[in-house]
Amino acid sequence: MILVVGATGGVGKRVVKLLVDGGQDVRVLVRDLPRAQKLFQVWFGGQLPDRLEFFGGDLTIAESLTPALMARMTAVICCSGTKVQPVEGDTPQREKYYQGLKFYLPEVVDVPEQVEYEGIKNLLAVVQDHIQPKESTLMDFRQTNSPQLAWYSVDDGVMGGVSASQWRLTGDRALFTGEVSTANNGGFASVRSPNFEPALDLSHAEGIQLRIQGDGKRYKFIVRSQNEWDGLSYCYSFDTFNNRPQTVCIPFQQLIPVFRAKTVPEKGPFNPSQVSALQLMHSKFEYDGGLNPSFSPGIFGLEIESIKTYANPLTPQFIHVSSAGVTRPGRPGLNLAEEPPAVRLNDQLGGILTWKLRGEDAIRGSGLTYTIIRPCALTESENPEMLQFAQGDNLRGQVSRWAIAKLCVDSLQLAEAGGKTFEVSASEPGSNQAAWPFLLRQLNFDQR
Repeated sequence: MILVVGATGGVGKRVVKLLVDGGQDVRVLVRDLPRAQKLFQVWFGGQLPDRLEFFGGDLTIAESLTPALMARMTAVICCSGTKVQPVEGDTPQREKYYQGLKFYLPEVVDVPEQVEYEGIKNLLAVVQDHIQPKESTLMDFRQTNSPQLAWYSVDDGVMGGVSASQWRLTGDRALFTGEVSTANNGGFASVRSPNFEPALDLSHAEGIQLRIQGDGKRYKFIVRSQNEWDGLSYCYSFDTFNNRPQTVCIPFQQLIPVFRAKTVPEKGPFNPSQVSALQLMHSKFEYDGGLNPSFSPGIFGLEIESIKTYANPLTPQFIHVSSAGVTRPGRPGLNLAEEPPAVRLNDQLGGILTWKLRGEDAIRGSGLTYTIIRPCALTESENPEMLQFAQGDNLRGQVSRWAIAKLCVDSLQLAEAGGKTFEVSASEPGSNQAAWPFLLRQLNFDQR
């Protein structure tokens, strides 16, 4: 589940829409529950989606941010900000603020220090204590009464062979043992988990990690995303050391689509959001008629200490939408006439950019893996835009709220964005979304 803070704002509501439409469970932190529910009912065409949860709380009131806010949470997208409106007021739908068709002298409604700094510190405190770890256990072999651990044998007897496997729990690990024979055109033994009900959603992870002790033989790890007994599977072959513990990392992107030992690349890459079963196999066969280069018939044995998911340590846990210009107030030699209103009016607006920078500093010092996005002037444009990224806080221009929302959502999976603060503006119409990982890779990590 993803937590979206500032979900009723211009960027936040778009982030929620993109996440939910993409099949993601979302929880939103809102101060006014009835208003938020009404807004999203309209935003989603008249009906609130099942994947959307509401949590009543206020960033500026630490006591309202209880541990329940973080239940099942794997990442946070924070789009909160001080409410700004024209001095003469705005319409109920804030058309003046969002459309930006004319410059209205702004005023702050909230207290920037409380929202941009104290509120961010309050949020970080509960996130740091309760966010789900990047590594999570799929199979705990100490829970011997778990139905998920009742794996069963699937051997070459299904095609006339005589190989045989066993699956046994020892109290702190599982043993996959047996004997593989090539008699009767056989040559494999395997064990398979029961189908997961419901299927596991592992889209937050980058792969599966096995902690094992083997016998020097090659094995296959198989993931199934369909409930059919003899359906499509995704496979990864790995070699083991003889009687030596090791950790095997299986990236989802390296899983091969296979049907009955034949690769079927046309089936496309593995989808980690729908995992229905796991399987381990020792086989004479590799893929497409190839043979296991280290295979020899006879007895085999593999100890499995744990099965976990893992994520790239740089994949962001906390994505924060700040603002370009936060370091400019008071900067020597700055030509204020060329700067956006927030920079020129920083003092009159309660030091809004100064406090945004203090909030950024709190995030950078939190120990979380973060991404801080500093958009230039935000627009309501719905047209695709080519984005440019920069550091040093000198970038000027405009960028749409839709583009920033898409960047936030994409950054959940982009290790290239982790540990970085950068400015964003639109350079021209079009889309360079496919190039975002490359462009973000060119940016420097923050110095902390």
